[in-house]
Amino acid sequence: MTLVDELRKVFLKDLQKLKEEIGLYRSEPNIWKIEKQIANSAGNLCLHLVGNLNTYFGATIGKTGYIRNRDQEFLLKNIPQKELVSMVENTITMLDKVMKSITDDQLKEEYPLLVLKKKTSKGYFLFHLSSHLGYHLGQINYHRRLIDTV
Repeated sequence: MTLVDELRKVFLKDLQKLKEEIGLYRSEPNIWKIEKQIANSAGNLCLHLVGNLNTYFGATIGKTGYIRNRDQEFLLKNIPQKELVSMVENTITMLDKVMKSITDDQLKEEYPLLVLKKKTSKGYFLFHLSSHLGYHLGQINYHRRLIDTV
């Protein structure tokens, strides 16, 4: 197993969990609820993760042509649950394809965009994306358990 293979497994596991979490909402409107100190709905966090990965994996590494509208990730509401799940499934397919095209040697190369405060290697940035996915995935899980208590 290469490091790329291991990273690919982690991303795919977490994206499958994202798909599962969105699918577990028993009341579809609850996906979009925000209450008290919860700033973002699960739906908006899902859109954000899909946009993030399609931008930094798909468009930047895989040259998919994806164009991100980050503001819409937080402004859009009431997208059907099935459509969100489909977006995650498409992201899984894209990420799997792009990850299969990366070698361990390429992880040492500079990531082509300045996203963080300073330039990083592709490997560092992919680990960053993985932790970002895990962070928001945890928020979605917590949101579901707090809000979807039908």
